[in-house]
Amino acid sequence: MTAEAPRRRGRPSRTEEESGPGSRERILDAARAEFAERGYDKASVRGIARAAGVDPALVHHYFGTKDEVFAAAIEVSFEPAAVVPAIVAGPRDAIGERLARFFIGVWENPVSRAPLLATVRSALTHEAAAKVLRTFVLRRLLERIAAELDVPEPALRAELAASQMIGIVIMRYVIKVEPLASADPEAIVAQVAPTLQRYLTEG
Repeated sequence: MTAEAPRRRGRPSRTEEESGPGSRERILDAARAEFAERGYDKASVRGIARAAGVDPALVHHYFGTKDEVFAAAIEVSFEPAAVVPAIVAGPRDAIGERLARFFIGVWENPVSRAPLLATVRSALTHEAAAKVLRTFVLRRLLERIAAELDVPEPALRAELAASQMIGIVIMRYVIKVEPLASADPEAIVAQVAPTLQRYLTEG
């Protein structure tokens, strides 16, 4: 006897049938673009639906509230379920480098950078955006990595690592302070990796 597939929220509608396969992915792409362009505050479910070419009811059907669409759009950039094992695997003394290279790589990619910039900017004034940042950067990524390393005070270590990386994000990508803003990404990785290594594994 096979288990039934989990039911999605809301009632399936004619709109879902008309939109066809790939509608969820189109909604996510539209959400990333809308949040990147308008920020969390001005983006709306209606605007995301319009950009995706679907009815707003279908957005609610797949994702629920605007907060949940926002979270799903950001998760695409980090993919913690795939990233954590990849970072933890390999030599322990190079985990700081792997983490720094992954994180800087996400921000150097224009496709993932735009919605993440909207998240960081909105997090300063909107609790929903701050919650997304805490959930995906801290709890679902860094705290899981620290927990896998079996070190004392993993939550504190994760927060220290997050403070380092979010600080770089604000200085390089938001405020654009030179020379950091135009520094070679590999140079940043080389400088930041030892600090992340120390936070996550030493002591």
